[in-house]
Amino acid sequence: MSSVVKSQLPRSQTVLDWFLDQKEIGFHYFIALTILVAAISLSFYHLFIAFSGSIEAHTFRSTHLTIVLVLTFLLKPLGRTSWKSPLNGWFFIDFLLIATVIFIQIYTLYDLEAFIFRRGDLTQWDIRIGSIFLFILLEATRRTVGWAMVLIASIFILHTAFSDYFFGIFFGPPASWFTIIDYLFMRENGIFGIPLMVMATYIFLFILFGSFLIESGAGRFFINVALALTGFRVGGPAKAAVLSSALMASVSGSAVANVVTTGSFTIPLMKRIGYRPYFAAAVEACASSGGQIMPPVMGAAAFIIAEFLNRPYLEVALASLFPAIIYFFSIMVQVHFEARKQNLATLPREELPSLWEELKRGGHLFISILTIIGVLIAGYTPMLAGFYAIVSIFFLSLINAETRLDPIKILRAMEDGASKSISVSVACAAAGVIIGCVFVSGVGMKFTNLIVMLAAGRLWIALVLTMIACLILGMGLTTTAVYITVAALVVPALKGMGVIPIAGHLFAFYFGLVSAITPPVALAAFAAAGIAGSPPMRTGFYSFRIGLAKYIIPLVFVYDPGMLFVGDPLQIIMGIVRCFSGIFMLTIATEGFLFRSVGIWGRALAAVSSFFIFNPSMTSNVLGFLTSVMLLVFYRLKSQREEG
Repeated sequence: MSSVVKSQLPRSQTVLDWFLDQKEIGFHYFIALTILVAAISLSFYHLFIAFSGSIEAHTFRSTHLTIVLVLTFLLKPLGRTSWKSPLNGWFFIDFLLIATVIFIQIYTLYDLEAFIFRRGDLTQWDIRIGSIFLFILLEATRRTVGWAMVLIASIFILHTAFSDYFFGIFFGPPASWFTIIDYLFMRENGIFGIPLMVMATYIFLFILFGSFLIESGAGRFFINVALALTGFRVGGPAKAAVLSSALMASVSGSAVANVVTTGSFTIPLMKRIGYRPYFAAAVEACASSGGQIMPPVMGAAAFIIAEFLNRPYLEVALASLFPAIIYFFSIMVQVHFEARKQNLATLPREELPSLWEELKRGGHLFISILTIIGVLIAGYTPMLAGFYAIVSIFFLSLINAETRLDPIKILRAMEDGASKSISVSVACAAAGVIIGCVFVSGVGMKFTNLIVMLAAGRLWIALVLTMIACLILGMGLTTTAVYITVAALVVPALKGMGVIPIAGHLFAFYFGLVSAITPPVALAAFAAAGIAGSPPMRTGFYSFRIGLAKYIIPLVFVYDPGMLFVGDPLQIIMGIVRCFSGIFMLTIATEGFLFRSVGIWGRALAAVSSFFIFNPSMTSNVLGFLTSVMLLVFYRLKSQREEG
């Protein structure tokens, strides 16, 4: 195999790797063993439940969260950079927190029936235990998600308890601490509510599936297939980065993790053929962040959307299909235009992997992804879809020695899946605190009324306010937490103004994602900049430009939901065609290229054309398409004359 594809994707050392490398038994050896037992037990627990059937709700969710919290305090210790750091006095606090979490779980399950019947009639011990658990959860949130989520959750708790001290729409009757603990801890309305339920029931299995898929070598396979398909074309490495990142991120669900994984291979290839470092980094960041919107394995929030809407996950995935395809189409067009503008070289075919050889080596791994679609289409739950996908990847991996999952790889995948689920699980539990407080205090309805009042009946103002809220929240929260918070506070207002439910929820979902490529935070862009050696802020602004479609598409499907498979066949087809065409013209306007450089007037006409196309009015569409055709014909003829 050629030098281009000999490089292996980087993989950080897992706890299992460290454990197997140790020759001496010390204190850290036992910490590593505890982490491994907890992580592998969590993965096995979910596989067993998926196979045997669901158990009592509170038992299932609380057991999941208990193991997650234990892993949190082990993997993210207090006063140390990692679990491998030398021990200090802070370790006693971590040990105390772990012991308390386990004690609370025993307290809950020891007489579960009595615990459930005490709802609404709490004892003093229930209140004390619930208060301690709430504090422990906030501490775990600080370690995994950050201070922003802790502050937001704390503000909602304080508002619920002392709403008579607030002013304006936030003024109201306060709730007693008895009521708060009853809803947040004792019932399935708060910590153990919908977000954690979806995480434990569906999301964990798909995260685990992604770990099994990557452990089988699918990451390298995805990149090599993308290179074989596009590497020899204009801007080939950048197009390969878009394809491989879309595949990888749709499985991993993490933009930053995908940047670090595939970007370490694709960014140097892009730079090699002449792409500017900040452009190469921005392409990788945008492609990686887009993987979370690409079905069938989307980001964690997609399952929560389905639960909030009380609709099948497959329906949400189908609605998300064309917006995701159009987003990646826009990035492809931009990298093509950039390569043409810069007259960049292509990679020699002899240096590229053979598509046929790659398909023989790892093509069978795609069947596991098709298994998810097949199980969902057959009408089974996402839990079973995730379970059968994991089972299928195990048996499929045995076909080829290069993809075979041996016992060590299986254990590594189970550890990795559990570790990756920690931040999402804690964020979901903390988001449950917010939802519970919104329910108890009634502030959600007041916030909805405020949005409607400020918008004064104008939907575009409500959308702008929602966008701003998502961008601000996205600076400190995970995608899942942003979506859940906005879904509880703002989406009801959008639905009240006539936005169909699926469009409103996807709108909040999309703008919960864009913070990864939006300065001043832009974590995915900054991670890519580190690999490319480019200025972080410049990379962030280029990521914003390249990923512009992600800001536009949600606005389009709110007004024109045809692309979400809403409406009759003609509405669906026209919605898809309008969005494809409008995004293409918008890309011409931003890149200033169409067969050749188009200049300021060409850019302006392309921008105007895209505006007319996006408008679902027939008259506006005719004007937009006519302008587009004239622009295409004019610059095509001009380019041919210059070449001739």
